[in-house]
Amino acid sequence: MADETPAQNPPMAAAPLPPTSATVTDSESPAVLEKQDPSPPSHVPAVSVSVTESASTTIAENEEQAPPPEPAALEPDSSDKGSGKEELPPTPPPQAVESESEPPVVTEAPKEENPPAPAAETVVISESESQQPPAPLQQEVVTESESLAAMMEKEETGAPAEPTAAGTTTTTTTSAQEEVAAAVEEKKVPQNLGSFKEESNKEADLSDSERKALEELKQLVREAIDSNLFNSESKSEENPEKEKKQESKEVSIWGIPLLKDERSDVILLKFLRARDFKAKDAFVMIKNTIRWRKEFGIDELLDEDLGDDMEKVVFMHGQDKEGHPVCYNVYGEFQNKELYQKAFSDEEKRMKFLRWRIQLLEKSIRKLDFSPGGVSTIFQVFINVPWWYLAFYTMISPFMTQRTKSKFVIALPSKSAETLFKYIPPEQVPIQYGGLSVDYCDCNPEFSDADPATEMTVKPGTKQTVEITIFERCILVWEIRVVGWEVSYGAEFVPDAKDSYAVIIQKPTKMTAKDEPVVSQSFKVGELGKVLLTVDNPTSKKKKLLYRFKVKPFCD
Repeated sequence: MADETPAQNPPMAAAPLPPTSATVTDSESPAVLEKQDPSPPSHVPAVSVSVTESASTTIAENEEQAPPPEPAALEPDSSDKGSGKEELPPTPPPQAVESESEPPVVTEAPKEENPPAPAAETVVISESESQQPPAPLQQEVVTESESLAAMMEKEETGAPAEPTAAGTTTTTTTSAQEEVAAAVEEKKVPQNLGSFKEESNKEADLSDSERKALEELKQLVREAIDSNLFNSESKSEENPEKEKKQESKEVSIWGIPLLKDERSDVILLKFLRARDFKAKDAFVMIKNTIRWRKEFGIDELLDEDLGDDMEKVVFMHGQDKEGHPVCYNVYGEFQNKELYQKAFSDEEKRMKFLRWRIQLLEKSIRKLDFSPGGVSTIFQVFINVPWWYLAFYTMISPFMTQRTKSKFVIALPSKSAETLFKYIPPEQVPIQYGGLSVDYCDCNPEFSDADPATEMTVKPGTKQTVEITIFERCILVWEIRVVGWEVSYGAEFVPDAKDSYAVIIQKPTKMTAKDEPVVSQSFKVGELGKVLLTVDNPTSKKKKLLYRFKVKPFCD
């Protein structure tokens, strides 16, 4: 939430203004949960926000129109004599179970005449060290424990409520039917432990054995550089005597010298972690990586012009909640036969696509700072992976280490946006994947990726009302979105003065998936009052509600 108080316009009321507060009311419970902002603002806020949850108006109207049930006839032999049967709500769709794995190595695309048919809107997320060179699978069988979905299920049912960006507090409960549905779905999707957490690269956080392995690897690299090993292995053997006389020169990976400063240690630690802190194995991996980079011509590749035909397939966009840059791999774009033929119709085109993909990755990696406390990983998102990917992952999963498996999250279509929001702020997620982020252009001059959004869940059969209280004359600008819509949305201004009338900004309207994904509106507030944004969800599915607003100076 971003609120700006106009400096030129004093408040209309002389009475002292209350601090910003947030209130959530749940109609299903008599309790009202209030959360006071612990840090008072340095200036009087122009607005405050509260959110109210009530029963869906559409459902209530249907219940009123329905005729009253006829009294059941009493029969002496009836086992349920004198009692009515309560009809249960429809079973919600099964929840996607998220599991994780290591990102696949960039390889040449298979030689297929027809494009593969991807699973609709399946999302695979990987927060991993994607700049790390490919590593062979270790033949290690790992026993899996509780799945990520199960852990998140526990958080939803038993964890304390967390404040949202607008200061509101929400709690989520899971019905028995949802748990049964999730258990059924768990059998269909691979599972494993929680999301991969990037290890610390600060020397003080390393264990004694890890520091020892780092020093051992440094010594091996230093000896290799002094003996010109890295350069001689990558060259032909036409002039071996000349190569022996050459002076050793600095060796770099991703633009970072291997033995120079703290950034060098971060690079070496990546190789050590990939080989379980076995210094000799890590050194072999470094040698192979340097040799491959020279043979493939990585440094020269950076300056090649490979066109922009594939920019919709793979692109960088925004950051995750930890500040890592996000790379989207949209393989569903290859359903376009023309694009598929342009990328994979012959060997030359397949190699060009491979070089373009590696070029993009290399350029993105070189923008990372690699400082011990900085960002040194890229967050990979795979959209519409082919159906065979899940089968392949299931087969190789037993041979992966737990650290490797913990790097992937797999989400089915109904959970794709919700899963993305767990790792990436909604304002950073592209609009086509459920977020609010659009390309920078004149079509959206009010908001950017830097303007935070509030994310909420609208439960089935409920109505959420976002109440923005106005304390001074201003212009209120807002964006609102419900992922997938199929709800009613309305907006109105209710003045505080008793002799004033409410102003309908937007009459409650049924919004469908075919409507514009984001509604952008503004209202000039000339008197104190409240702007009410109401979302009515009559469906049996919970919905993700996103909104953000700004306060601009009032002008006549």
